[in-house]
Amino acid sequence: MVRVMTPEDAVALALDVAERGLADGEMPIGAVVLSGDRVLGEAFTQERTLGRRIVHADLLALQQADVKLGLRRAEEPLVLAVNLEPCMMCLGAAITLGVGQVYYALESPNDGGVDLLSKWLPPVEQPFFSRPGDIRSGFHRSRSQRLFGRYAEGNGPAGMRRWAAGLAAL
Repeated sequence: MVRVMTPEDAVALALDVAERGLADGEMPIGAVVLSGDRVLGEAFTQERTLGRRIVHADLLALQQADVKLGLRRAEEPLVLAVNLEPCMMCLGAAITLGVGQVYYALESPNDGGVDLLSKWLPPVEQPFFSRPGDIRSGFHRSRSQRLFGRYAEGNGPAGMRRWAAGLAAL
């Protein structure tokens, strides 16, 4: 029998990945995509490293999982765990991949997509293309806040440091 990680376990893994991102000078956002206890993708945001904007942690992790799965469906339900609430772009990618559960540590008041997702009407003719059935937050919240606080004290762009300081203070 496959052991399914708890939401706490999954978000802890995402935070470990975010720590690696911070160590590389990136915004400390980490994500993992799981199927049972198997990690199909893991990434941290890589704007600085890749010199691009559409390289969010969750999107990169979802792309890795997509490469591993190809067109087949996962054997176990897919889980996306992130230390910061996913934006609409990343939630759209999660829906397209078939993610059934989304767990995160900390809300993103300016660009989080969970509230907007509740207004989305999935296409009736494509039942597999649906909203994740379980979306929850608050796992390891203070650890995520501390990470953003450390980033805010670093040498990243001033606007991003202010943004991170706001997240640390939530």
